[in-house]
Order: sequence, then C-alpha cells, then structure tokens
Amino acid sequence: MKYIFFMTFSILFISCKEAKNEPLADYTMQNEAEIEKYLYDNHLEAQKSSSGLYYIIDVAGTGTQPTSNSNVTVAYKGYFTDKSVFDKSDSAGISFGLQQVIKGWTEGIAYFKEGGSGVLLIPSHLGYGSSGTSGIPGGAVLIFDVKLMAIN
Repeated sequence: MKYIFFMTFSILFISCKEAKNEPLADYTMQNEAEIEKYLYDNHLEAQKSSSGLYYIIDVAGTGTQPTSNSNVTVAYKGYFTDKSVFDKSDSAGISFGLQQVIKGWTEGIAYFKEGGSGVLLIPSHLGYGSSGTSGIPGGAVLIFDVKLMAIN
C-alpha cells in the first residue's frame, strides 16, 4: 500500500513539475482574429498600435494628455467580446497610477486627453496573459469603454 501511494504521489509531483516548465500559450493570432471579428460585427473602426493594442477615440478630450507614469481618474466598463461585463467603475471613476495596471491600460489611456473617451481592445499579452486572473480566463481579449476624467 505504501508503494502504491508513493508511486502515485511521485507521478503527480513529476506531472505538476513538468507542467510548470511548459511554455505559456501564445494567443496572439487567436486574439487578433477575435478583435477583428468584433470590430467587423459591430461596425467599428479602430487604430492598432505596434504592440497590438486596438483603440477607438470617440471623444478626443481637450485637457492634458497623460504619460505612462501619470496618476489618472477613469470611469470604465470592462467586458469580453461576447459583451458579458466582468468589471465596471461607478460614474465617479477610480484613480490609479498607470504603472499599476495592465500594459493595455498603461499604453491605451495615454492616447486620450483629459475629458476624452473611447474603447480599448486589449489582446491577452497586454492584459492578463495566458494564465488569466480571478474571473478572467487565460488568453482572453478584454474590451474597455473608458472616459479619462482627470489627470491627478
């Protein structure tokens, strides 16, 4: 009996150890196709940055433009391409440093001026990657309706 337990434990331990050494999945092409389909299906036109971030500026804003080191207040709604919402701020927005958020936000919010609004379409490599996080699966494309309310 000890032998069977030891063998089972060893196999599980080795399997888990090997799984940790596996390369992370690359969702780049899948995310690209998903974003392009979403844009097409919803009759939207977006700009694409060199990092792969898509963004739509609905209202340019008239205030200052933040940098990647700015602290900002943003009102937002986050959802997946199937339009199911995973997060939302209240109308007063939330304040944070752009170095404290996912790469897609650090880059994307800097495209807006104070008072501006639009949409960020974030591929997983600029979001939560292939591992995901609580409530967001690995490889997920994230879409955010954003309004840059203030640069603090």
